[in-house]
Amino acid sequence: HVQLVESGGGSVQAGESLRLSCVGPGWVSRMYCMAWFRQAPGKEREGVATLDLNGLSSVDDSLKGRFTISKDVTKNTLWLQMNSLKPEDTAMYYCAAGPIGCRSWSYWGQGTQVTVS
Repeated sequence: HVQLVESGGGSVQAGESLRLSCVGPGWVSRMYCMAWFRQAPGKEREGVATLDLNGLSSVDDSLKGRFTISKDVTKNTLWLQMNSLKPEDTAMYYCAAGPIGCRSWSYWGQGTQVTVS
């Protein structure tokens, strides 16, 4: 069974930073494309960033310059560095894993809440 677990969320003031982590089975980050999504109450889930199996990252245009996705395969960990946080970044953040192409997602974490005020 594939279980992804996010952590690192919390409540911060605007302008501050957070680093989210997503830990899964050792083979997930090695064999799957991975990504971060977020969803605010009453809104659709939106893509934040993706990281393919070759280490190529893609960040949503609206978040470029503030958010960075990375991973450490040896630690089975996916990260999302979030800088200069804004109130509109408030959402539940989820990590996901999917097949090559980074277009669909097979596994999801339970989410970690980020609140910016």
